[in-house]
Amino acid sequence: MKVMVAGAGIGGLCLAHGLLRAGVDVRVYERERSAHSRYQGFRVGLNEHGLAALHECLPQRLHDLLAAVTGPMAGERRVLDRQLHEIRRLGPVDGGTATDRHVLRQLLLTGLSGRVEFGKAVTGYTERADGTVEARFGDGTTATGDLLVGADGIGSVIRRQLLPEAEVVTLPGNAVLGRTPLTERFAALVPGFGTIVHGPGIIMLLGRMEFRRPPRLAAAELAPDVLLPDTDNYLRWVVMLPVPHSREPDGWPAVRDQLLALLDDWHPDLLDLVRQADVVNSSPLTVRCAKPVPHWGGTRRVTLLGDAIHPMPPSGGQGANTALRDAALLSRSLAAVQRDEAELPAAVAQYELRMLDYGFTAVTESLQHLPDFTPHASDSR
Repeated sequence: MKVMVAGAGIGGLCLAHGLLRAGVDVRVYERERSAHSRYQGFRVGLNEHGLAALHECLPQRLHDLLAAVTGPMAGERRVLDRQLHEIRRLGPVDGGTATDRHVLRQLLLTGLSGRVEFGKAVTGYTERADGTVEARFGDGTTATGDLLVGADGIGSVIRRQLLPEAEVVTLPGNAVLGRTPLTERFAALVPGFGTIVHGPGIIMLLGRMEFRRPPRLAAAELAPDVLLPDTDNYLRWVVMLPVPHSREPDGWPAVRDQLLALLDDWHPDLLDLVRQADVVNSSPLTVRCAKPVPHWGGTRRVTLLGDAIHPMPPSGGQGANTALRDAALLSRSLAAVQRDEAELPAAVAQYELRMLDYGFTAVTESLQHLPDFTPHASDSR
């Protein structure tokens, strides 16, 4: 059996590892020119589903390295005003694991040499009469396999062809994401799990990404064949705004300056946090989510995974975890086909039914949490 995966994000790569462990021939096609072509986001909070999926799919030899290059997410959650006076506490959180998306993606690329092709944008597909599927690429080439998995993100080409009626909606307001090197001064802003800062019509969310061990050094000791980025500890921050910016500035310096103008009367520590943000790893964010879709039925040789089918706002902390859960479930389903214990169409349909159930439950839960992190223009706290 040959499986083609469109998209080399963490969901698609996790799936590739799971399929390799099951003896399935898998090929991953990524539209970006290289693994370092663009900003990949930053801290991801892994819950029990995300961690379990990674442990299930990754080779055992990489488990210790995965643990070494993650960090704790525990402690008190504080709510402060814009001058850093405490408003209230939301109670402690015990558990959860923080990981950097770029570091995790590099770890997931390990062992997939020759199976991941960059610069191969999937532009469409054709389900053939012989039961195979042909993927078409932007460079004019094609590839054929038994199954095509759309793991190509929120703008999925595969979803648009498979489910042209599926809707992805843009939610009101917007956000600015930033990443600032973690100094002693900035670490004091987040002594526990996380900090929420309320200002007039603005909310800032703060969280640490503090690696248990420096990723590159940990890889050199625990898995010398793995090259991880030399990423330092940082503070992740997100500023939620009730309405879009008056304009869309070009480049991070313009976004930063516009944000600083909005935060003019905030505490100097918060202003410096924005001023000292990493230019490469900070950006505006448009918040979007998918409307639920019913199972499409039929015996298709095409399916979907992660943000390609159920994108959700980050308020629930479930997007990456749900994509990893999809990857583990689909690899388990296809492993049964590889062992001749199931037929491919039935195995894929069973995966889809379960994935749609918990995936859109996660979308709903994330939307329910969104008001907690979304300011109102009239809010004067």
